[in-house]
Amino acid sequence: MENSKNLDYLGKIVKVVMDRPLGTKHPKHGFVYEVNYGYIPNTVSGDGEELDAYVLGVNEPLNEFEGEVIAIIHRTNDDDDKLVVVPQGKLLTDEEIYKLVDFQEKWFKSIILR
Repeated sequence: MENSKNLDYLGKIVKVVMDRPLGTKHPKHGFVYEVNYGYIPNTVSGDGEELDAYVLGVNEPLNEFEGEVIAIIHRTNDDDDKLVVVPQGKLLTDEEIYKLVDFQEKWFKSIILR
């Protein structure tokens, strides 16, 4: 299995602050966020920014969300892991996760860590 220091987040409850709520456009690339996307405050990811997170299983735009980390999308060609955060108790298969985040992840090679 790939080594990721972010594996410690699996199963934890985290707070996500959205900087790209559902339905907003990426400022540089113009695609629309099909899910809520944000970051975990007071963390640092491989790219030097705060650790990013997809919030799945909530179909309305959010400002903040507290949920459970069920997976990590580990990009093998980029140094920027993404947490997958869902309402507590919600389960998603790897295929469901890939389908929901494909609008952005299709540009990268990645594996899902559990």
